[in-house]
Formats: sequence, structure tokens, C-alpha cells
Amino acid sequence: MTLDQPMSSADLSDTALAVLDDDGTVTGWTLAARRLTGSEPGEAVGRTAARLLPAVADRLPARDGLPGPARIRHRDGRLLDVTLRVSRLRGPHGAVRRLVSLVDAGAPPDGEPVGVVVRDPDLRCVWVNDTAEHHDGVPADDRLGHRVRDTRPGPEAEVLEAVMRQALHSAGTEVHEYRTWLPTGTEREHACAVAFQCLQDADGHALGVCAISVDVVRQRRARERLAVLDRVGERLGSTLDVMQASQELADAAVPLLADYAAVDLEQSVSFGQGPPVRVGATGRNLPGLRRAGLASVHPGVPESPWIRGELVQVPPVSPLAGVLRAGRARLEQIHDVPEPWAGAVPALARRMREHGMHSIMAVPIRARRSLLGVALFVRTHESEPFDDTDLLLAEQLVGRAARSLDNARQYTRRHNAALALQRTLLPRRPAGGTAVDVASRYLPADVDHSVGGDWYDVIPLSGARVALVVGDVVGHGLHAAATMGRLRTAVRTLAGLELPPDELLAHLDDTVQRLGEEDCDTPEQVPAVAGATCLYAVYDPATRRCALASAGHPPPAVVDPAGRVAYLDLPTGAPLGVGLGDPFEAVEVDLPEDGVLALYTDGLIETRTHDLDEGMRRLATALTGPGRSLEELCDAATGTLVSGEPCDDVTLLVARTRALGPGRETSWTLDGDPRAVRTARTLTARTLEEWGLDALGDAAELIVSELVTNAVRHGGGPVGLRLLRDKTLTIEVHDGGHTLTPHPRRAHTTDEGGRGLYLVAKLAHRWGARPPPAARSCGPTWTTPARPGPPSSPHGRRPPHSTPPSPPPSTPPEPPHPGGSHRTPSGVTVCPTAMTVTPHRTPPRPAAAGLRRQRVLGRPTMGSAPHRGVEWPGTPVRDGLPCPV
Repeated sequence: MTLDQPMSSADLSDTALAVLDDDGTVTGWTLAARRLTGSEPGEAVGRTAARLLPAVADRLPARDGLPGPARIRHRDGRLLDVTLRVSRLRGPHGAVRRLVSLVDAGAPPDGEPVGVVVRDPDLRCVWVNDTAEHHDGVPADDRLGHRVRDTRPGPEAEVLEAVMRQALHSAGTEVHEYRTWLPTGTEREHACAVAFQCLQDADGHALGVCAISVDVVRQRRARERLAVLDRVGERLGSTLDVMQASQELADAAVPLLADYAAVDLEQSVSFGQGPPVRVGATGRNLPGLRRAGLASVHPGVPESPWIRGELVQVPPVSPLAGVLRAGRARLEQIHDVPEPWAGAVPALARRMREHGMHSIMAVPIRARRSLLGVALFVRTHESEPFDDTDLLLAEQLVGRAARSLDNARQYTRRHNAALALQRTLLPRRPAGGTAVDVASRYLPADVDHSVGGDWYDVIPLSGARVALVVGDVVGHGLHAAATMGRLRTAVRTLAGLELPPDELLAHLDDTVQRLGEEDCDTPEQVPAVAGATCLYAVYDPATRRCALASAGHPPPAVVDPAGRVAYLDLPTGAPLGVGLGDPFEAVEVDLPEDGVLALYTDGLIETRTHDLDEGMRRLATALTGPGRSLEELCDAATGTLVSGEPCDDVTLLVARTRALGPGRETSWTLDGDPRAVRTARTLTARTLEEWGLDALGDAAELIVSELVTNAVRHGGGPVGLRLLRDKTLTIEVHDGGHTLTPHPRRAHTTDEGGRGLYLVAKLAHRWGARPPPAARSCGPTWTTPARPGPPSSPHGRRPPHSTPPSPPPSTPPEPPHPGGSHRTPSGVTVCPTAMTVTPHRTPPRPAAAGLRRQRVLGRPTMGSAPHRGVEWPGTPVRDGLPCPV
């Protein structure tokens, strides 16, 4: 026992005490009571509490109660705000007294139970309350009528009695702390702070000494827990990951509050998906829980049947199920290990038995009226059971963690939505077919949403060509990403029309201006300049030529096979949406086979502290060097960023150019007379047989016959026929006439023509028309998947651009063509899958003259092998009207 450490002097020595008899009359007064109320002992003793302290009268019937606010009147008339507590005292033969304690309201109220022992001048116990037994382990019946040395003999009793005599003689207050071993078999040291005050009668003589004690261990533990609670609150808000936040909550509770803690989240919270579960609205079906946090005083957390990330089985009648249904915290003491409800989950029952779980607290994790999960706290073996104070601390701890978990949940939901938007707006697996090999990088400046206004795309076109697109919308975040998605869709739509790069950018510029006008709230409002830059390039592997046009975008870089870097000199053009009206200009360049074309946005080369020229030099240095893969080039280019996080969105698209191999293309120029139809069929059949695609011969001959017939009848001049074998087979037919874009229509039963495109649509996978770069001739195409490794023909393969084979005797000879065969622009490349295309039912609309028609064959004729993905041209038109077939 120690008496040299004064404790809680502000809470105990300043406590005013008054003893009341059965009638509520004051029988004892202290010096602290005189200081607080201004009343002398002679003025207080003998008066009823109802007159002296009116606020006390309402609480006299209560047993030992918790402190509460009250107002009393000072002797000089002032009203005082105090904290009032009334304690019931037991005396000999069942007598009852009450002790009133008053503390100035400026001191924080103490919710801890207070032990009270009143002794006479001979230090014999005359009055005691029930709480005193919990502090020193001495029962009330053993204490009444005895001195300290009688109940706890030893040197500690002598010291305590000396302190009591000192309080009697000084009429003051002595506050000390003492430690003792409770005789409960727990072998746990117990510490209490005790204040000894002298009780006086009406004449001011000492009636005895009153000892009030407070559990120092509980107070100290509560203060330590509150301090840790503050530290934990700061740490819990440091992460936006729901799993990590749950683990931090479990770590904070062990060993501060529990021997074992588990945090189970409603399963949709972990993934940021699904609607929230409302508190108290779970119904019959309990929400699914997923274990997110685990902590234990034992290594490896052997108490938990489930690891982090696993679904938790909740017994229907367990405390956990009750918390989920009611949405309120629950404290349960386990007397039978395991409890009957645990038998529904054998693994849980076994762990409870092995580790001696005897006290459980389940606290719901709530935020915004939503149930995020449940926190479980358990004490095992020799640990003291949980009490209401522990439950209050657990609720405060979980409440702070709930705010952090809710923030993390909201972030996870927004992040998942942003990622879904990004996956929708950007190509997931860009492929350049046989024209180019591609690699890309996308680094958004808005790291919270992972999306921005930059975009890139790789669009397959007809004739094995490919379009490469890079664009940049002004701004960052979700709004810029939404605008970017609309522009990317517009580019893909315009690319499907086979427009040249300059015309495509002109249409895209109109689209951006219309989007700005749609965002205006009123017709009088001036549209805001949306602003976007774009670079559009079309690469043809048959000619290794690339057509490019720029709308205010940085120039692309070209890396030749030797590793030398050069920037293409392109007309910059005005940014999209500014409304200047200046036409865009396209440039054609020859690209080397196995070279690299690098398209990027200004975020890669421009920073707040470095200009564009310096950034372009850094980029050129990073791309320089032969023999590097595309991924290595992307890493080197993005590694040139001055800071780790870009201040603007960064997009990089690199493409390694390829060329069509020998034997993959052949073309002829036929005379523009009816005999060319039969010649075209024969040439097509022989070529497909050499390529090992003779199964498509019947369908191919039918489509070639239809289209060449139209070209002869309505086009005028020589007719060009081209076959191109890539992943698909492309057929192009062009003529020298000035035509309009064909539109399929449904012919009536009495119509003699108008069924050509309808037949082609039934056989084809896809078709289209495009203007050639020169001569403005028009022609349709169709494709089919090519077999890997074309077999050699027993008659020998005719190399591309060689003289066509002689037609059969019944076919008129083909007119000579000076300089060999005529090469036409390449056709459409499509995926090798079957597709049904619904013909357009709208009347034909005028378009630019000299368009090339394309069509993809959808299925072979009956009896042929099931080849798919055939592309074929449409029907030419003449003088603004569709030509009948």
C-alpha cells in the first residue's frame, strides 16, 4: 500500500459532502461543502435538504446513481451550476443514510462508481455503500463496526488510520492513492484514489471521517483509451482503401480493448458496388459479410475460422445476427463455451472452445444511415469480461472508423465508376492487324478518377489499312472524359465512311462546335469553346504510304529501322471547335517497313517549367536507338516526364509499320465492255483456287459478276479489279465514272432491277465505299478470312502485278494494259467473324462523286466450306440514281 502519490485532487478534495438521515435532514457537513455553498456547519446541520439544497430532494429515493447536472443557491443568493451525486449508505441493523456529493460544474463529471465509508471518531465503520466492496474486497457486514486494522491487519492499516486521524484533527481533506490485492483469487493488483474528509456537527466539532474512493485503474485505463482513441482517429483517416481501413480498426483494438478483434464488411462495400444496406432494414435475409480485418494477441490470429477476404457464416441467433437486425451494439457474456448458437458453425464453436472466449462485443459500423459492417471484439481466458464502459469505448472507436470506411467506400465507388468509364472510352486491346503493331500508355493527371480528356484509338479500315488517332480535350476529370468519349465515337463513325484525314477533321470540327452549342442553357448564350486537338493518320501496308492531318496537335515522330528519329512537318491546323473556318490539310509520306510512328499528346512534352521544344528533344532522345520493342519505347518515352505525376494528361501511341508480303495481292484492269464480266469471274476463280480459298468461289463469282456488270453499264472506261489477301479477303472494283454513294433498297415484285445490293448484303459480311486518293474512281470490295500459309498451286502462283492468265477460249481476250496491272487503293479489313448486316431502307442520298464501294461477304453458297467474314462492294450509281442489277 502506497500513500505518497496524490491523485485526482481536483476531483476529490474539492468535492462537497453532506450526510442525510432518513428524513432528509443534514447530519454532517464538510469544509469543502462550506467553501462551495457559503453555509457554515451551524447553518446547514439540522436543516432539511429540501430547504438547503432543493435539487437534492428529487434524487433522494434513488440508490447509488450516476452524477448529473443541478443548480443550487449560494448563501449570498447566487445560483451555482454543480454536478450532483446521491449515494445510498448502509448502517448497522439495516439503517439507511445518504451521502450527497457536489462538485463545481467546471469540473468534468465522473461516471465511475464512488465508494463511500463513514467512520466515527474512533475510526470504526458506521456507514458504507455497496461500491466500497468492489474497491478493496471487504464485504459491508465485515466492515461495519470495525476499524481498518480489524478487517485488513498489517502495516497498511496503520498508515491508513494515521491519515484518517490527520483529517479529523485538521478538518480538511487528504487525498491519497493506495494499491491492494483483492481477495477474489484473480491475483490482480487494484489501485484506488481515496479522499478523507472530516464530518462536522452544527457546532463544528468532528463527528467522524468520510472516505470516498474512486477506481484509479479504471480511470487511468479510460484516459489511456481515450488518448489512444485520438491517435487511432488520426491514423484511420490516412487510407482510402476499405480493406486497409478495416485492418487498422482491428489493429487499434488489440490489445487496447480486446484479445481478438475482427471487422466484417457488408460484401458490396469491399468492391464499391451495389446499393447500401439500410440500418435495421435487413429483413429475413441477413446481409452477406466479408472478413476485412483481423487482429489478435496471438500470432497468426488462430481465433478466426475465416481469413481476410472470405465470406463469413453468421449463425441466425448469434449476437452478430442480432446486431445486423437491430443496428445496435450488443454486449454478451458467454457462460457455456461454446454457446448453443455457435453449433450452427462447427469451426466457430471449436475456436471458441479452444481459446476460451467468454465475453463478446458486437458493434455495427454505420454511416449515412447505411450498415457498412460489424466490428467484433472478444476477450479470452483470464481477461476480465467486458463492461458498459468497454462497450462505450468500442462504439466511439467504431464510430471514428466508420467515417473513414465510408470515405473509403465512396472513393472506391467513384474509382470503380471512373475505371468503368475509362474502359468504355479507351480501347482495351488496340490491334493494328497486319498493318501495324501497336503499344500505348495513358497517364491521367486526375489520379483520383483515373480518367481525363486525352484519347487514342486504332481503327481497322478497308484493304488492310489502319487509322491511328490521338486527341486531347481541354480540361481534366470526368467532364473532359465524357467529351472525349463523344469525340472518339464520332471519329470511329467518320472513319467508317472512309473519309480522307482532312475531310474527317472538318466533320469532327463541326461536331465539336455543335456539342458546345448543346451545352448552352439559353439560345442567347454564347457557346463556350470546348477546344480539342486531334491527329488522324491512315497507313496503307500495300503502298507503305501514310496520310496525316492535324488539328492543332503536336507533330508525330518517326523512328526508322536504324533508330534515327525525325518529326514530320505537318500543317498544324486550328484546334477543333474554335470556329475559325480554316480548311485542314492532309499530307502523305512514305514510311519505312519496320519503322515506328509515335503519336502523343502535349502532356508528354510540355510542363509548367519546360517548353515544347525541350520536351520534344527529350522525347526524341528517348526514342532513339535500333532494335527496341514497342513496350521499351513506351517506357522510355514516359520516363522523360520531369516529375513522377504529370500536370497534364499523357497519352502515347506507338505503331511499328508492316508491309504486305508477296503473293497477298493481285489486280487487273479490264476493258469496259460486257466481255469483262466473264473475264473477271474467271480470274477470281483461278486466284482463289491458288490461294486455297476455292470454297468461296461461287459466292465470289456471283458478287464480282454483279459489280463488274454495273461498272461496265454505268461507270464508263476501264474497270479495275483487285484481290487482297490479309486476315480477310478484300475485293475491290472501281471504274472511271462519276458516281454517288450507293444505298441498298428493297425492290418490289414488279421491279426488274434493284436487287443487286440486296443479294450482296445477304452474302456479304460488310461493305462500303471510299474515294480513292486519285482519279476519283469508284468500286466495291468484299473480304473473307485467309487461311494461314497459302498452299502452292500445281500450275504455279502468279506474282502480284504480273500479267493476268489467259482467259479460256470462250472469253474474249483482255485488252493490253501498258506497264502491267493497275494497283488500286486497298479495301476494308474486318474481323474474321460472321455478321448479318441489315440493308438500309432509306432512299439513296447524294454524296461526293467518285466513291469506292465496299462490301463484306457474310456466308458462302450452299455446299461450300463454312468460311466467314467476307467483304464485298456495293452497286455503283450513275447520274445521281442507283443502277439496277
